[in-house]
Amino acid sequence: MKIILVDDETKFINMLARRLSLRGLDADVAYSGDQALEKAAQTRYDIAVLDMKMPGMSGFTLKRKLLENLPDIKFIFVTGHGTIDQNGIADQSNDIFLAKPLNIDTLIDTIRQRLDPDQ
Repeated sequence: MKIILVDDETKFINMLARRLSLRGLDADVAYSGDQALEKAAQTRYDIAVLDMKMPGMSGFTLKRKLLENLPDIKFIFVTGHGTIDQNGIADQSNDIFLAKPLNIDTLIDTIRQRLDPDQ
């Protein structure tokens, strides 16, 4: 399984990648939507963990663009801007939304569940 983590908070996303690596998960990082698209043009990712609000390109816009070349990729959105319900998006898609700060065990369980719903 190959994961791409996309967030403009560099310390947060680097720490998250290290913690996933310690748990045996292969994760690349990108600090913007454009950087994620560049990486996705060269690597086939199974799942993307995207910050919902980033400068330049939102997580939702990035999702649409990633799907053009990776139609089977799965998504998990994260936000540090209020609760999921406050953002009014919890019921708008079948994607998964998690609030920051992320619990690493919850994220790993969610990644595995997203990739293999029959687990």
